[in-house]
Amino acid sequence: MRRIALLSMIVLIASLTASLARADEIEVVAASLRATEEGLVLDAEFAFELTPRLADVVANGVPLYFRVDFELTRRRWYWFDETTASRRLQLRLSYHALSRQYRLSSGMLHQSFASLEEALNVLKRVRNWLVVDRTVSLSGDYEAGVRMRHDTTLLPKPFQLSALTGRELQLDSAWRRFTMPALEQAPAPIESREPQGTLQR
Repeated sequence: MRRIALLSMIVLIASLTASLARADEIEVVAASLRATEEGLVLDAEFAFELTPRLADVVANGVPLYFRVDFELTRRRWYWFDETTASRRLQLRLSYHALSRQYRLSSGMLHQSFASLEEALNVLKRVRNWLVVDRTVSLSGDYEAGVRMRHDTTLLPKPFQLSALTGRELQLDSAWRRFTMPALEQAPAPIESREPQGTLQR
């Protein structure tokens, strides 16, 4: 009886330890490429929760920067794989005390949210991200890879030091790699050759 109780305790401790180990990880739930007129776009979905420390940091006015990395490599049996495309997307999560809103920014674009949960729901989904321009010629077998991580190098210096010694400020995923299916890129838009000023019938 004691042995069964001891085994149950060991299993419980192991599961709790595994759960804590995964608390600072990002999971790439899904990733796929689609062909458009501009080229190949990536749709990806991530699963994670901010650590209590990160949630506290952003709530106190320190922005968090998340980086999504993408790479497309062509397999070569006679040499090392060739990197055909490499892209990086930066997302900035911040809190504005005056408006009491969270803001998610990418370049010049930004969205505001009433809660951290709403902001994270959008942060976890990447849609229509152009990763390969239509001018890039694709031939052969390709492997795509995507990952997301919290970029601690953009934190203020005191927080960077904390990130070096602990995991509370770190949040990242492993590369999610998948074979790119044979995609026919959509043709470029057809330019009209009619003289300007021609009336439409």
